[in-house]
Amino acid sequence: MSDLQRLLLRLGEAGVEFVLVGGYAAVLHGSSMLTRDIDVCARLSADTLEKLRHALRDAHPVHRLTRPKRSFLEDPPPGEALNNLYLDTDLVTLDLLGSITGVGDFDRVARDAVEMELFGRRIRAISLDDLIAAKEALGRDKDLIAAKELRAIREKIRFGGNG
Repeated sequence: MSDLQRLLLRLGEAGVEFVLVGGYAAVLHGSSMLTRDIDVCARLSADTLEKLRHALRDAHPVHRLTRPKRSFLEDPPPGEALNNLYLDTDLVTLDLLGSITGVGDFDRVARDAVEMELFGRRIRAISLDDLIAAKEALGRDKDLIAAKELRAIREKIRFGGNG
């Protein structure tokens, strides 16, 4: 079982509502990109954070951007919400984003998300158009390259190309 599969299973079992975004979503849409971390968009309410703590407890989640790295199991305190969360775990590096640059908040991303089958489960992934908009809005070289490839994939889909 892959790290992505384990994580998606845990999030689903914990009842975390999310949309897969970033590199893995790009791959699901046909990109040849390589990625090491998993990016999801979620409503990072106090309730969602508790579900995440439950899902990741035995994976030793720590805040990736703090020095020293603080445990996500203890920080933020129960009852608080966050905008974004960047974690290292024993399973994966996980970025949880409350909104996506160039697209909007979780509700907006979820509205146009597409359902896909992955590892025998139905998951939601950011739409191809929204993913392109996000990559272009980020404007980093790697994102602009990804956006160019994703636009080519979109054109191939629109005009019925298959290879």
